[in-house]
Amino acid sequence: MLQIFQITAPIFLLIGLGYAAAMSAVLSREQVRGIGTFVITFAMPALLIKTLGTSPIQQTMIPGYLIAYTLGSFVTFVTAFCVSRWLRRDDLSGSAINAMGMSVSNSGFIGYPLVAAAIGSPAVLGMAMGMLVENLLLIPLALVLAEAGKQQGGGWLTVLRMTFARLLKNPVIIGIVLGLCVSLLGVEIPPLLLKPIDMLAGVSAPLALFVIGAGLFGMKARGVWVDAAWIASGKLIIHPLAVLCAFLLIPGVDPVMKAVGVLFACSPMMSIFPILGQRFGLEDRCSATLLVATVLSFFTISVALILINASPAL
Repeated sequence: MLQIFQITAPIFLLIGLGYAAAMSAVLSREQVRGIGTFVITFAMPALLIKTLGTSPIQQTMIPGYLIAYTLGSFVTFVTAFCVSRWLRRDDLSGSAINAMGMSVSNSGFIGYPLVAAAIGSPAVLGMAMGMLVENLLLIPLALVLAEAGKQQGGGWLTVLRMTFARLLKNPVIIGIVLGLCVSLLGVEIPPLLLKPIDMLAGVSAPLALFVIGAGLFGMKARGVWVDAAWIASGKLIIHPLAVLCAFLLIPGVDPVMKAVGVLFACSPMMSIFPILGQRFGLEDRCSATLLVATVLSFFTISVALILINASPAL
């Protein structure tokens, strides 16, 4: 148990430090946003280029992992959508946003630091493949469905075009593509470039956790705790279980990578969840859900680590 605490405590202490910095006004919201932009634009792409570009392609893109993580996440998305739409009687837009919240992890800002602390270098591979699934499938699907719920002519086509146009400019996606291209071409990154890339990569995890904590300060949740509780519970329990079942169905995946996938699924939803929900009038619900999921994830991640350590299959 002490070993598990030694993994999780530094992660949540950094989140708490970010929260304290925002609460005490040491950093303004604009300054925190600037740090987050630095992580997304420079540090995280550098981490991906360094890891993917210095490893053989067959070690960085693992078909079994991609299939299992996609399957588990998609099943979670569909389950959340159906429960929200037909059992909880939410509208189409709300159901789509709920499904996204339950199936899309915060792979870069919480998932990577967590898995890196628990398992080590395979964390970057899990982050790269997970982000491909999230950015190419789950987020576009959710936004298209949510836009269709607004019943505006051509709205879903517009959002689909805009989503994929943004993907082409997304620094994280660019980092993945560049890293894979370097690996495919067998090009060795010159030491003169590799050193600053390595330095940028090293600050990715701590700064990401700090930004998450600072972003939690000031979140408001008015009368949406029931919705927040069930979505957060689904993200922290159903998503990891669905991914675990998918890994058990797909043969040939390394046990270490199975553990990587399950831990990424244990992470709370992405930090921009409230921003994406705002367009559909769901900012309060999404903010409350993110807050609840982030706080509860300390306990659910600890339990997941205990079970993974005790399981012979992972």
